[in-house]
Amino acid sequence: MTLIVQKYGGTSVGTIEKIGKVADKVCAHVKNGEQVVVAVSAMSGETNRLIALAEEMSEQPHPRELDVLVSTGEQVTIALLTMALHDRGCDAKSYTGSQIRMLTDSAHGKARIREIQCDAIHKDLEHGRVVVVAGFQGVDEHGNITTLGRGGSDTTAVAMAAALKADECQIYTDVDGVYTTDPRIEPKARKLDKITFEEMLEMASLGSKVLQIRSVEFAGKYNVPLRVLSSFQEGEGTLISLEDENVEQATIAGIAFAKDEAQLTIAGVPDRPGVASLILGPITEANIEIDMIVQNIGADGSTDFTFTVHRNDFPKALSLLEHTSAELGAKQVIGDDQIVKVSLVGVGMRSHAGIANTMFQTLAREGINIRMISTSEIKISVVIDQKYLELAVRSLHEAFGLDVDGKIQK
Repeated sequence: MTLIVQKYGGTSVGTIEKIGKVADKVCAHVKNGEQVVVAVSAMSGETNRLIALAEEMSEQPHPRELDVLVSTGEQVTIALLTMALHDRGCDAKSYTGSQIRMLTDSAHGKARIREIQCDAIHKDLEHGRVVVVAGFQGVDEHGNITTLGRGGSDTTAVAMAAALKADECQIYTDVDGVYTTDPRIEPKARKLDKITFEEMLEMASLGSKVLQIRSVEFAGKYNVPLRVLSSFQEGEGTLISLEDENVEQATIAGIAFAKDEAQLTIAGVPDRPGVASLILGPITEANIEIDMIVQNIGADGSTDFTFTVHRNDFPKALSLLEHTSAELGAKQVIGDDQIVKVSLVGVGMRSHAGIANTMFQTLAREGINIRMISTSEIKISVVIDQKYLELAVRSLHEAFGLDVDGKIQK
């Protein structure tokens, strides 16, 4: 018998009417002879409401008690969905994370799953019941409620699918699949029928918001076939799985972009061993994540050192870099928070030469200057001025034939 794990996000269960429609979908799978486990998020806006309550009560809410509070959002959803299933003649049972023993570490607010005890779930499934599980939450070895971080319901669903050896994990959301790029930027973006774990992981880490990164990592590690589907319209969605046999025919899976970037340069630094550590040390000690790094060596024995950070961290990083500049005797510090990162992603890039050149030529034709370049086996990222974002995405989308019936430009 086919076993599927489904996840429904906050927008999918945002009202009583929507929860009823989810119940209809689940019952249809049961009538089709499938075993179903459902992981759900809190109703849309509920987690934010609970956090706001906590912040109104305390300037710094205790992490343990905050987890106790925000985990109640999912508890409401599982109860309501299970009631809806009962009313439709589907036997069902709801479980919180602690009730199924979704065992995690004790890192409140960002806990990681260690083990799932599936005995009760297997028993329910054998009796023909739908199992409804609260996403986003677990319990540590001391019995404390923990939460997995924003988007954690995706991870709950994938972990359940891995533990139960499900045939497929279906992530229902407000989009009908994974697209070659954001359709709001490029209306000609094409929905992908398939994408590899590796490509999806890169797309997620580079700015695509369809799936939580940790859930994709989990699915890839345990080879759980993932399918992204729409809660609001019928369709096959996008299947995320292992690299397929036709990968050599592929080139680019999609174009991802990150708007929240900022660039910092410290120029005229004495070029000597350890200078990179002296520059980046204070930044990392301030818990600021560094993305791309470029170092240029000048003829005069000095070096220019450039790196990018999240835009929210820009003011703090700039202040730290100016302090470092004074200590090192650098010529100047330059900062710019009006940049974006655009990335080509595709496992086919491993076996296809010339993709980088096509990318650079396309941007040059549009008069777009490249500030930084970063490459890996399956991606090429460039930093450009923010004002060119839409032009860059659209021109690259066309150049690599990603439109419906598109052809790669020569």
